[in-house]
Amino acid sequence: MTLIIWGITCALWSTVWVFIKLGVTDVPPITFAASRLFVALLVLATILTARRATLPRDPRDWLLIGGTGVLLLGVNYALLYWGMQFVSSGLAAVLQALTPVFAMVFAHLLLAHERITPVKVVALAIGIVGISIIFADQLRFSGWRSVLGGSAVLAGAMFVAFAYVLMKKDARDLDPGIITAGQMCSALLPLTAFALIVEGNPLAIRWTATAAAALLYLALFGSIIATWLNYWLLRRMDATKVLVMALAEPPIAMLLGAAILDETLSARMITGTICILVSVSVVLELVPYRRSV
Repeated sequence: MTLIIWGITCALWSTVWVFIKLGVTDVPPITFAASRLFVALLVLATILTARRATLPRDPRDWLLIGGTGVLLLGVNYALLYWGMQFVSSGLAAVLQALTPVFAMVFAHLLLAHERITPVKVVALAIGIVGISIIFADQLRFSGWRSVLGGSAVLAGAMFVAFAYVLMKKDARDLDPGIITAGQMCSALLPLTAFALIVEGNPLAIRWTATAAAALLYLALFGSIIATWLNYWLLRRMDATKVLVMALAEPPIAMLLGAAILDETLSARMITGTICILVSVSVVLELVPYRRSV
């Protein structure tokens, strides 16, 4: 059951990159990210109120939710949405694929039961090579802005990994819906303030039908459903196993493009996908191997 939910969640996350690209084409990136949070929070707050969800009573829980919310949905969103203006989607995918590597390192430092092993290192390296093979024609920087953009995307991946390891360490039995809503609340104000300062009045921005549709999809399926499932999984799986989705998402998105948009699958893409399948299978322990002591 857990692996099925992992697969569904991974499939959902695989679609968000397309919709982010669609949204930031017509709407300034930070404003778009803040708007996504605002819409998602309205919907989620209604759901939690209807089912009378129990709020945490320990102040440490609220500090954890708030702090990780700022990292995941504030700092990460700002870096990611800003950086994707200046780098190709392929380069962004490769940089984001380093998320489970950061998670492995942070988990080794903060979690007693998740250790760095040679098998994990090799498996993740094979996955990153696979991503690089798929997007080999896009792995280039074109000027200092693309370098800064790539650095922003990479920093966002690091903050995501750190926040998830913190949640794995201290979240205990917190309701995934409460975690998601609390993180949205903590990130919405600073993200909105940053958007106002950098991009101006959001009410003066002309929203196209495409941007609005992308916003609704990301709010409902990305910010609510996929995030809730992520925290459901985090209570049952290692942080590195949850975040290895960052490796699996690009080939899934590529296969969806081939199936829905009739895009061509090259031999290079198939080779990269095979590398990624091997990597993910080993990290998820679908392939038996001798554990390091």
